[in-house]
Amino acid sequence: MGRIEAKDLSYDYADGFTALHDLNFCIEDGEFVCVVGHSGCGKTTLLRLISGLSPITSGELTLNGKPIEGPGLDRAVVFQQYSLFPWKTAIKNVEYGIRQAHPELSKSEARQSAALALKNVGMSHAADLYPYQLSGGMKQRVAIARALALDSDILLLDEPFGALDQHRRSQLQEMLLELWDSGEHRKTVVFVTHDIDEAILLSDRIFFMRPGEITKIIDVDLPRSRDAASLAENPRFGELRRELLELFSLDVDQEDAHEA
Repeated sequence: MGRIEAKDLSYDYADGFTALHDLNFCIEDGEFVCVVGHSGCGKTTLLRLISGLSPITSGELTLNGKPIEGPGLDRAVVFQQYSLFPWKTAIKNVEYGIRQAHPELSKSEARQSAALALKNVGMSHAADLYPYQLSGGMKQRVAIARALALDSDILLLDEPFGALDQHRRSQLQEMLLELWDSGEHRKTVVFVTHDIDEAILLSDRIFFMRPGEITKIIDVDLPRSRDAASLAENPRFGELRRELLELFSLDVDQEDAHEA
């Protein structure tokens, strides 16, 4: 199970700056939610609170009805930076995560799970390569394989495709959707992005953030399964895209008026 709920959730930095203020939302088990907004609006901070890497300041943040008080094996995180151990091969990087999360597994069992995870992201051929031998897209596939291999109920992704070219980005978007939709039970996914098209393609709902708050939640009422080419031809895609562009433009206009 992976139901996340926030009630009057706030987070202040040590210097007193309020990064998040009185957030209220519920992410249902198996739901794919994208969080969008301009840089500095609190997207990554929100993800860190859900992951348990940062403690909340006030309010409530629960997972399946229990307070989130720190990191846990029920949540796997993928960052924009690949965070791979440079001295370990691809399969050893994945295997290390498995052994940390499931110490009861034998070395051979962990190795088998790591090999399967790499196969699922199309990286079996690179199992024995080191990170310096991998392209950016390949590194991110390994990072995603490591997260998925933990078999956590919740997957948290912080702009994982942001540094990739459009071709590689599209490939990994497709891969992520296939993996999310292929199991008996869908994982709960919270995906931070600044890319409007990516958010519409991937999500069930989009949380639009302005500094410190979620100002609008948009239902992505488009049929699944999805791919970018066919989605672009759907009139509803254009409507959702325009709505999000207007929200982003409104923020820019307000900033310009404030500076003036």
